[in-house]
Amino acid sequence: MTRTAGAVLFAIVLPTSGAPRQDPNLAAERQAYTQWLITAPTSPLAAVAMRRLDGPVTLGPDSADIPLPGFALATVSESRGVLTLAATSRPARTLPRNRPVSLPPWTLEVTGPAGASTLAVYGAARGTPPGYFPQNSSLAYTLALLPPASTERRRVLTLDGVEVEGEVAGYLLVPLGSPSTRLQVLRLPVPGTEETELQVYFRDATSGSGTYPAGRFVEVIPSDAGRYRIDFNRARNPFCAYSSVYPCPVPWPGNSIKAAVTAGEKYLPTHPHD
Repeated sequence: MTRTAGAVLFAIVLPTSGAPRQDPNLAAERQAYTQWLITAPTSPLAAVAMRRLDGPVTLGPDSADIPLPGFALATVSESRGVLTLAATSRPARTLPRNRPVSLPPWTLEVTGPAGASTLAVYGAARGTPPGYFPQNSSLAYTLALLPPASTERRRVLTLDGVEVEGEVAGYLLVPLGSPSTRLQVLRLPVPGTEETELQVYFRDATSGSGTYPAGRFVEVIPSDAGRYRIDFNRARNPFCAYSSVYPCPVPWPGNSIKAAVTAGEKYLPTHPHD
């Protein structure tokens, strides 16, 4: 999967004199994300079940594919891309894609493209939101993006455990460890939109010792002059860190940093899904 780099990249070093430059937006982002985890009906802390719709999926009684206490027998199915919820206690209805549907006390959401749909069921939020390392401005870099040697696409799991087809966008040579570490960057589709985003899924010396064992995601943001910003202070756990309902992404080959990346989300294995 990895290839020999054809050029040497250098980080744009942040000022080192005086106090470190802090990102004033980071604290607000963390607070908003924590609030979303605690309150959102589709928060991973509220996840009850996930099932691929490779056939009808039943909900409700103990014998159902997804048992839901107090929920009358219902079936979610897909036919020619159309999603349907059929229940014994209510008329059949069409379900939207990539939009939650409230059926108190439960919430249903179907994601993924037609023919590869995934049904998620949510209840009340449980567990605890993540902790964070203190902001460390030295772990944010603006770098050039090494182009891939050829076009390459691969199936991967995203942060929320949904399988998508990503395209290798290139490589970042990050000055962490000795020698520097080359990280593969994938261009991944944003669910429910025509947009894409650049992501790195990585492991480091803290994985399993303070951060989630399987690794963390960090977004790569286009900057100026054709360079790209990677800020490890914004590294996030995959959703499987909050609930075993989600499948866990497999570490991307080569994206292993020997140094300890003490930035971004920590892992607190205290939620009731473990």
